[in-house]
Amino acid sequence: MKGRPFGPLPIDVPVPGSSFTDLLDALGMSPKLEIPEGASVPSVPEGTTVLAVRYEGGVVMAGDRRATEGHLIAHRQVRKVFPADRYSAIAIAGIAGLAIDMVRLFQVELEHYEKIEGVALSLEGKASFLARLVRNQLPLAFQGLAVVPLFAGYDTITNTGRVFSYDVVGGRYEETEFATTGSGARLAKSFLRTTYETGMGASDVAALAVKALVAASQEDTATGGPDLLRGILPNVVRIDSSGFQELTDEEIHPLAQEAVETIR
Repeated sequence: MKGRPFGPLPIDVPVPGSSFTDLLDALGMSPKLEIPEGASVPSVPEGTTVLAVRYEGGVVMAGDRRATEGHLIAHRQVRKVFPADRYSAIAIAGIAGLAIDMVRLFQVELEHYEKIEGVALSLEGKASFLARLVRNQLPLAFQGLAVVPLFAGYDTITNTGRVFSYDVVGGRYEETEFATTGSGARLAKSFLRTTYETGMGASDVAALAVKALVAASQEDTATGGPDLLRGILPNVVRIDSSGFQELTDEEIHPLAQEAVETIR
């Protein structure tokens, strides 16, 4: 049986580009989230405080585990720091459900780009694309459903750790030392301003990050401090030349215990 030569596809399918989001838009498959006019914004779980701190050769990211719904605690063990790819991580604050969906889309975008282009997107490019995802959430943000992430990673070009913060309209800012976001962000940043020192190592910065979360939890009820009895500990990761590494509970527990005992 003779094979038939390939002809045009029966439907108008766009050629896949390096952006998975653009491909969905071209196919008319991108999700549309809209709130009807006059509808009230529901009370939904919100993630609270996350932070990122640079050190010599990398960066540490950490987040508390509490999610709130109004004045109530909705969840006590929410994960807020996720790997974006091998050399970067994203931390979330804001509407928890939308934030987790943004993380998943960002992870798919980075994987899609690498498969199409044959190389990983640069850290600068990753930070810029995340700003685009935040900006796409702007209509929801105006209705009280905001997501504001932090992004950090190891730059394989400059061999340094880099930290990027964002605002609700998608503005992107590179931070030289540390960044915080969420309800306890100002308190955590105030603590870091008085304790951070240039030249600190990875272990010292991890301990400092946990202390900053505990300091924030002392004044901000939406930020959950470590619960040593229940074993609820902050989510802490490290990114350096070896890639993304999540600290185990055995590594975090002594840091949390010290922070609880020393922070007043």
